[in-house]
Amino acid sequence: MEHFIVSARKYRPQNFEDVVGQQAITNTLENAIKNNHLAQALLFTGPRGVGKTSCARILAKKINQQDAEVAADEDFAFNIFELDAASNNSVDDIRSLTDQVRIPPQTGKYKVYIIDEVHMLSQAAFNAFLKTLEEPPAHAIFILATTEKHKIIPTILSRCQIFDFKRIGVLDAKNYLKVICEKENITADDDALHIIAQKADGAMRDALSIFDRVVSFSGTNLTREAVTENLNVLDYDTYFNMTDLMLTNKIPQVLNAFNTVLAKGFEGHHFINGLASHFRDLLVAKDKATLELLEVGDSAKKKYLEQATKASIPFLMQAINKANDCDLNYRASKNQRLLVELTIMQIASITFDGEKKKSANYIIPATFFQALSPAVKEIVKPIQQKPATPQPKVETPKPKLAKPVLKNIQRRNSSLSLKSIHQKKVVKKIDEEENFDNHPKDPFTEEILQTYWKEYSTLLISKGERSMASIVSTDLPKLGDNFKITFTVPNKLMEDQFRKGRPKLLSFLREKLNNYGIDIVVILNEKVEKKFAYTPQEKYNKMKEINPLLDKLRKTFELDL
Repeated sequence: MEHFIVSARKYRPQNFEDVVGQQAITNTLENAIKNNHLAQALLFTGPRGVGKTSCARILAKKINQQDAEVAADEDFAFNIFELDAASNNSVDDIRSLTDQVRIPPQTGKYKVYIIDEVHMLSQAAFNAFLKTLEEPPAHAIFILATTEKHKIIPTILSRCQIFDFKRIGVLDAKNYLKVICEKENITADDDALHIIAQKADGAMRDALSIFDRVVSFSGTNLTREAVTENLNVLDYDTYFNMTDLMLTNKIPQVLNAFNTVLAKGFEGHHFINGLASHFRDLLVAKDKATLELLEVGDSAKKKYLEQATKASIPFLMQAINKANDCDLNYRASKNQRLLVELTIMQIASITFDGEKKKSANYIIPATFFQALSPAVKEIVKPIQQKPATPQPKVETPKPKLAKPVLKNIQRRNSSLSLKSIHQKKVVKKIDEEENFDNHPKDPFTEEILQTYWKEYSTLLISKGERSMASIVSTDLPKLGDNFKITFTVPNKLMEDQFRKGRPKLLSFLREKLNNYGIDIVVILNEKVEKKFAYTPQEKYNKMKEINPLLDKLRKTFELDL
């Protein structure tokens, strides 16, 4: 069995041309070698897996190869010294290094010292290294590599020529993976390699490790489905389908789709972040000037362009804001799933035009999505279907619609449409005129009625409904024949307010008196004297009518009311 070598080692760059995504740095180092303009202390800094150590080794080899007397295949392994500062970070380790620096090389011109993870050195070790780094021997070159430049003391930074390595772009990583696929005789979808490059997050070493893992899973044929399954990532189709459902206001299907995502083991935070990124990509795809910012494969780019035509800019902006707010509040939320569900329901309600005035957090009512009951379908179906040919008239009894059926029919209408308002009035009237023939109708006196009437007024005050309580307190009800109760109000405004609160009052009295045959009739009598508190202005006007000299007294002494 042949020994397997991981791709990160097998395809490690051997010269500057093989380094991916760092052309500016490699060109600078090559020119410095050619022009003999290379500093004796270099600091390579940047994220992990972007080529810092590889460039240091290539540079160490290139420096001595400039000599024409040296053989081309000489690698000068004895002139290169690597020190891992993570495990050799004491003062003694640095002193041992400075002692070696004094000895000149046996072959070649330079001895190169590569100190990896240099930020792990202790404070004392840094101080011991300062003098040697500032005035090194002519044959010594130091290359320091670190992922955390901010942990290095300023006196070391000031003595080094600093090279900042950048994250490797998705397209650069994908193209390099294509080269490896050709060398390994592996067929791979463009989207599959793109997902691997995105998952690597700018680190080429991570991309190669992921590549080996996916190849072990799916063999020599890499498909997008196999990659997403193995890496357990949400692919583009999940977000495309979710966005289509949101644009068509299908909240039940949106919630089911989100539940499927959770069932696959994904966290809600990961999903909402991906959804925000998807909306951002759709926004980018709407303008040709920003299309280059869309880092996706060719097939995925076509889908983005197609869906971008369906989604308006106001929708995308509001959706991004809501997803961003959910992201910010996710960790602090006690019910994180509910937070995400509310967010996606709000996003799915943005384009809903059933309500002309919607709040910022509007959600389509659940009744809008409720299906008609089977009984209603059987009644409505023959009405909706028109016969293809004229049929002979047959006298049949007309079916009577049951009262609960009307309640189901009105659920799908908008609350502001004329049809909805009329239908609500019909339902309300049916509710009020409901037949209570089978309910108790115990007799009661007017005194008992007035006692419960006052109790209801007290109950309204405790609930904070003081307006209705003051109207109920303006007069006492009168009991007539057939349990008919009459109540007199002094103006039209009170009459309207009382009629709005009448159903609750009627329900209260029916329950307390155990009589479901009672009814309340409102009588408007504007001549009825007020029985509620006067305002200061009204008191003054009343007193002025009795004694007109009161107004002269107020003006003489310039009194306030």
